[in-house]
Amino acid sequence: VCSFTGYKVYPSRGRTYIRGDGKTFHFLDSKTESLFHQNKNPRKLAWTPIFRKIHRKGISEEVAKKRSRRNVKYSRAIVGLSLDAINARRNEKPEVRSAAREAAVAKLKAARKEEAAKKKAARAAAAPQGTQRVSKMQARGAPTKVKATSR
Repeated sequence: VCSFTGYKVYPSRGRTYIRGDGKTFHFLDSKTESLFHQNKNPRKLAWTPIFRKIHRKGISEEVAKKRSRRNVKYSRAIVGLSLDAINARRNEKPEVRSAAREAAVAKLKAARKEEAAKKKAARAAAAPQGTQRVSKMQARGAPTKVKATSR
């Protein structure tokens, strides 16, 4: 293969050049050898295969423009909701949705308040009146601190 153009060099044809560092170059003819020694760029010479490849010359089939695939969106039902329910929620007006959310929040707050009141009543019933409050350390049996008296 010609080192400059890339054409095939047939046996007993062309020229061989061996550079000072020992690298061997094979050339098609004296023209390509001369251009090589002039440091010409084969990519800029219109008759070389490298130029033709870079500039897409002589490609017989015109490649059609590559089509990009479009993502198709599907609506599917979720385990808890049917597709109709999902579409109904999607088409709701924002006012209706916000009113429903506020009602749900109010209901939850009322349930929490009621639960807290029940716990408080149960705690009051469990602890008899007039008992002294005991800290965790006292409950474990730690000695109580004695207040210092003045003499």
